[in-house]
Amino acid sequence: MKIFTAAQIREADAFTIREEPVSSTGLMERAAGKCAAWLEVQFAPTTPVYIFCGKGNNGGDGLVIARLLLQKGYPVRACILQHSAKASADHTFHLQLLQQQYPACLYEIGAQGDFPVLPAGAVIIDAIFGTGLNKPVEGWMAGIIHQINDQRAIHPVVAIDIPSGLLADSSSLHTPVIQAHHTLSFECYKLAFLLPENAGFTGHVHILPIGLHPDYITQTPTRYHLTDREMIRTIYHPRDPFAHKGTYGHALLIAGSYGKMGAAVLSAKACLRAGVGLLSCHVPQCGYDIMQISEPCAMCVTDEGSTHSAHFHTLPDGATYKTIGIGPGLGTQTATARSLERLLEHYQRPMVIDADALNLLSVYPYLLSRLPQGSILTPHPKEFERLFGTAANDFDRLTLLSQQAVHLHLYILLKGRYTAIACPDGSLYFNSTGNPGMATGGSGDVLTGILTALLAQDYTPKAAVILGAWLHGYAGDLAAEQLSQEAMTATDIITHLGAAFRHVI
Repeated sequence: MKIFTAAQIREADAFTIREEPVSSTGLMERAAGKCAAWLEVQFAPTTPVYIFCGKGNNGGDGLVIARLLLQKGYPVRACILQHSAKASADHTFHLQLLQQQYPACLYEIGAQGDFPVLPAGAVIIDAIFGTGLNKPVEGWMAGIIHQINDQRAIHPVVAIDIPSGLLADSSSLHTPVIQAHHTLSFECYKLAFLLPENAGFTGHVHILPIGLHPDYITQTPTRYHLTDREMIRTIYHPRDPFAHKGTYGHALLIAGSYGKMGAAVLSAKACLRAGVGLLSCHVPQCGYDIMQISEPCAMCVTDEGSTHSAHFHTLPDGATYKTIGIGPGLGTQTATARSLERLLEHYQRPMVIDADALNLLSVYPYLLSRLPQGSILTPHPKEFERLFGTAANDFDRLTLLSQQAVHLHLYILLKGRYTAIACPDGSLYFNSTGNPGMATGGSGDVLTGILTALLAQDYTPKAAVILGAWLHGYAGDLAAEQLSQEAMTATDIITHLGAAFRHVI
C-alpha cells in the first residue's frame, strides 16, 4: 500500500473529481458517508454526538456527518468554530444544507464563546483541522483542543481524517493536538500515523475506502509504502517441485557466547523454519553441546585454538556460504571485534548484522564502510542511536535512517510497532504486522534467523528484508492470538512461522 503526502492526497482528490467525474461536494459526501456508517456501528442512535467543525473542508466533512446522523435520528450538535472569517466553498455549501434542514443543531463558538457542556454518554467528533494545516495551532483554538482533550477521559473522541493539530508530514511534538481514541482516515495511511511520537494522538486508525481514482493511486510514485499481504504475495517464491536442499542455500550463523547460547539457538531454529537448505552454526567451544542437542538439523563448528572458548574469536572460512548472519548473543570482546573486522575483509556477499555485531560497529564505526553492499542491519532504536546518533523527533530519525541506508548502500531495518525498512534506493517500507507481545527476549534473534534464511534462498536483500519482517510479525500475531500477548515467547514466534507462510501462499 502506498503512503502519500498531504499534498499528494489533495492531488488525488482533484484527479478523482476531474476524471470520474464527481463534484467536490459529492466526494465530501462520499467520505462523510463512510464515517457516518462507521459511527452508526459503534454508537447507538440515542448517543449524543457533538461535532466540532472548523471552517475548511475537514469541517465540511463534519457538517455532512452531522446531517447524515440527524437523518438517522441521532441527537447531534454541530459546533462551528469561528476561527476564520472565510470558509471553504464546500464547507459553505454543506453548512447551508444543514441550516435549511436542521437549523436547531448549530452552535457557534468564537474566541469568547463558551465550550458546550457535554451530556453523559456523549461522543466528540473532531472535524476542526485536516491535512491542510501546515503550522502549530495557537491562540484560543489551542485552548479548544486542550478542552476537548480534557473531556477524553469520560467521552470518546473520534477524529475525522487526522487529529486536529497533527501535521501529516512533519513533527507535531510540543504543539496542541487532539488526542483521539479513534481516527477515521481515507484511502491510505498518512506517514504521521506510523511514527511512535504520534501514538497518543491517533488512537486506533481506521482506513475507510472512498473510491479515489485508481489511476492516481497506481501511477503516482512515492517513497513510502506500508506492506500488506498483496505486496508480500508478489515477493514470495513458491518452491520448485524438483528442488533439493542445495537449491535453498547454505547459510552460516555466527552467534552465541558463554551465558548467551539461547540467542544462537533461537536464531538457528528460526533460520531452519524459514526454509534454508543447509545451516551451519559457528559458536564458541562452550556452546557446542548446547547447539548440537538443541538443534540437530543444523551443523555446528566451533572456534579453534582453545578448548575453553567462551566467545567468537577465530575466523571461519566463509567461501562456501551463500550468506552469513552474525550477532545474536555474540558478545563484544576485543577478540570478537577483531574477528568481525577480518570477516568483513574476506566476505563480500550481503549479510545480516544484528545485536552485538551492531554494538561492535558502534564502537568501531569505521567498519560500517566495510560492510558488503546490500547487507541488512536490524537495530532497535537504542542500537540505531548508538550507530548513527540522536534525532530531535521521529521524522528526523526517519530522514537519518534513509540517508544512512543510501550513503552506505545498506538495508536498515529499524524495529518498532511499524518497523521501518530503509533501502539504498531511497524508498522506505513500514511493516504492518506484529504486536506488543513480541517485545520479549529473543524476538530479534528469531528475525535474524529468518532474514538469513531468505538471503540464502536467493531472495534479493530488498525482498528478503520486506518478506522477513512481515513473516516475523505475522507469526507473532498468530502466536498472540493463540496464547495472548502476555504469554507468548520468542519460541512461539518460531512455532507459528509455518502458519505464517501458509497465509502468504
